[in-house]
Order: sequence, then structure tokens, then C-alpha cells
Amino acid sequence: MSEWAPKRFWKKAEAAETENGFAVLLDGRGVKTPAKTPLVVPSRELADAIAQEWDAQEEKVDPAVMPYTRMANSALDKVTLQFDEVADMLAAYGDADLLCYRASHPEQLIERQKERWDPLLDWAAETYGARLEPRSGIMHTPQEPEALAKLTARVHQFTPFQLAAFHDLVSLTGSLVLGLAATEAYASPEDLWDLSRLDEAWQEEQWGEDEEATELANRKKGELVFAAEFFKLATQ
Repeated sequence: MSEWAPKRFWKKAEAAETENGFAVLLDGRGVKTPAKTPLVVPSRELADAIAQEWDAQEEKVDPAVMPYTRMANSALDKVTLQFDEVADMLAAYGDADLLCYRASHPEQLIERQKERWDPLLDWAAETYGARLEPRSGIMHTPQEPEALAKLTARVHQFTPFQLAAFHDLVSLTGSLVLGLAATEAYASPEDLWDLSRLDEAWQEEQWGEDEEATELANRKKGELVFAAEFFKLATQ
């Protein structure tokens, strides 16, 4: 049977504990990913969220409104198979972290970046023993290898399900530190998103808001909030 058939073929979707975690069952039969991997997740809370997505489908199955299912599929079919590569790719954001690249002018923006971004860099130094240093301008200047190694080691400690969510937390913000802060509940995902858009917010204050840019930003903000929730459920 194909779990991604266009029409609904089951009456009941539910989560069930298995030897390896928690599966999602459709009329008692386990759901599989597009690559035919059994859809088994690490927590009942995450399995419940996925089961609710399947239960909410009506006449036709619409993967576009099943974000928990899609991210779980990605964790099993993609991240698991290339875990080290994905972890290294995300950890590499630390060497050009958004929070480290500061404006050279005007003074008000320089002060705002220092006030709002420095506490995150201090937090990373205290939490992981990894001090990333800010730079003025956009030219890349490598961070200390020892600091990057410590942050990389932390990323490699994630599970594939956590790493799937972490991918979005980092790529959407452009910051390894903000991504890690989201996993540690340093602040709400909404506040972390606002920190990632500090420069854009400054430009809007000076020149006004662009409706299309705002719409795109709001969509990405929603994706960030979802990724943080998925990470939380995958960590239960």
C-alpha cells in the first residue's frame, strides 16, 4: 500500500508504542516514509502530532498541510543517511555567524547590534565554552578553531530528528548561535526571529516597510516557530 496515496483510505489514525519508539498507525497498519522506512519517532508527543495530521486529512491527502509528517520523513529518509554531513554543514554557520558581522555605521545601529547580540555571544561562551568574536564589516574573518570545534561537537550530539529541526532553526536565522539558543529555550522563537532580523528592522525604520518582504518574513517566522516546536517534541 502507498501511504502517500492521493485519497484517504483509513478510518482511524493513532500513535502506538513500539520497541524502537512510537509509530503512527492507520487502521492498525504502520505509516511508512516515501522511502518506505517505518515512520517511528522518538516521543509519543511527536507521534500524536503526526497522527493528528493524518486524522485531519479529508477526501485527499495533502502533504502541504502535514509539516510534522514531512519533517519526520526528512529525519528518517535524509538526515539519518547523511548525519555527519548535515551536522558539519550547520556547524559551519558558526564561522560566519550572523551575530558576529556588525555594521560600521551608523552609530545607532552599531549600538543596537551590540546591545542585543552581545548577550547571545556571551551566552554561547558560558554555555559551550565557545567564544565567537564580532567583526566590523562584511569581510569574512575566521573564528578560533577551538571555539568552532566545541560548537560542532554540540551539534553532533543531536539526534536525527533534532537535527532535522535544527537545520531550519539555523538556516532561517543565518546563525548557529541563534539556532542553539532556540534548542535551549534561551528565548522564545519569536524573539529569536526578531533578533535575526535586527538589520532588516533597522532598514524598515529608516525607509518604510516593504509588504512583500514582510509577508515573506512572516512566513519564515512561522517556519521557525514550527521547527522549535518540532525540536521540543523530538526531545521529550
